[in-house]
Amino acid sequence: MKKNVLTSVVLLILLSSGCATKGYVMQEAEALLERIKKIESRVSDMEAKVGALETKVDGLSAEVTKAGEEARSAGEMAQEAVKTGKESAEKSEAAAKRAEDATEKAEALRKKAEEASKKAVKAFELQQKK
Repeated sequence: MKKNVLTSVVLLILLSSGCATKGYVMQEAEALLERIKKIESRVSDMEAKVGALETKVDGLSAEVTKAGEEARSAGEMAQEAVKTGKESAEKSEAAAKRAEDATEKAEALRKKAEEASKKAVKAFELQQKK
C-alpha cells in the first residue's frame, strides 16, 4: 500500500507542476504579440526606406545614362573637331607650300628681270657711246 500511495503522490506532483494555466499562456502570448508588432513596424519602416532608395537609384541611373550619352556625344564632337583641325592644318600646309613655291618663282623672276635690266642698261650705254 505504501507503494501505491507513494506512486499516487509522485504522480500527483508531476501532474500539478507540469501544466500551464490559460492565464499564463495568454500573458506569454501577449508579450510575444507585442514584440512581433514592433518587429513588423520596423520591417514596414525599412520597406518604405528601401522603396525610397530604389526610387532615388532609378533617378540616378537615368541621370548616369544621360550623362554617358552626353559624354559619348561630346567625344564624337571632339573627334570631329580633331578631324576638321587636321584637315585644316593639311590645307594650310599645302597653301603655305604653294606660297613658298610662288615666292621662289617670283624671286627667280626678279633676278632674271634684274639681269635683263642690267643687260638693257649696258646695251643702251654702248649704243650711246657709238
